[in-house]
Amino acid sequence: MTVYLNGQFLPLEDAKISVLDRGFIYGDGVYELVPVYGREPYRLPGHLARLQRSLDGIRLANPHSAAEWETIIRQLIARMAFADQGVYFQITRGVAKRDHAFPIGVTPTVFMMSNPLALPTPEQIERGVAVITAVDERWLHCDLKTISLLGNVLARQAAVDAGAAESVFFRNGYLTEASASNVLVVKNGVVVAPPKDHLILPGITYDAAFDLAREADLAVEVRPVPKNEALSADEMWLSSSTKEVLAVTMIDGKAFAGGRPGPLFRKMHALFQASKRRP
Repeated sequence: MTVYLNGQFLPLEDAKISVLDRGFIYGDGVYELVPVYGREPYRLPGHLARLQRSLDGIRLANPHSAAEWETIIRQLIARMAFADQGVYFQITRGVAKRDHAFPIGVTPTVFMMSNPLALPTPEQIERGVAVITAVDERWLHCDLKTISLLGNVLARQAAVDAGAAESVFFRNGYLTEASASNVLVVKNGVVVAPPKDHLILPGITYDAAFDLAREADLAVEVRPVPKNEALSADEMWLSSSTKEVLAVTMIDGKAFAGGRPGPLFRKMHALFQASKRRP
């Protein structure tokens, strides 16, 4: 497997970083994951804009221009034997003596790899998935896509332990997101989701879902969603680069919304699949 590290494409087993890298010591860095369909990155400008926003949020200079990032990503894609890919890349503050304060004059570490894109199974699409609910105890900069993901990791493991696909978060009585997904609900024919504030990640697939809904003349709303409204909604969806858009049909061990994906999910799923084939 070929990966990219600090300006070089090399075999994975030859890719090495220092144990003093601040990504390893502090989780001091940001990341992106870009889905690739038929060797074409999906909504790449949106991913690169979010990357820039995350870098700005942790006060780390972007080591590449958008054009340079696209070139590196496409070069890595071309080196893979599979057409549908998930390109993961991260930037850390680099290697320095351990000190909480930012080091001066240190070159960021840039790492990129690509794996076959893991998407929902036909059974998950047809039947939906289970989730559990959880209190959102993470920090207050969830809009930054940082590699410091312990809160998300613990919540995702809690879901796995419960035989579920995700943990859906609520903070102060309102829906935020899930451990590795955005969350949208449908109520009375309207697609509703929380605003993209500091409490949720500004999801690229979240944006795609709203763009596709508007193009199809579906009613949409972006506003705070109370917990009781979310849990009594007609439909609930997860969205992410690897889940695409996926229906929730069980919450905390109980059937939700009739235990089957709803009609608006079916429509959205078809719209999303068609959008992947656009040039």
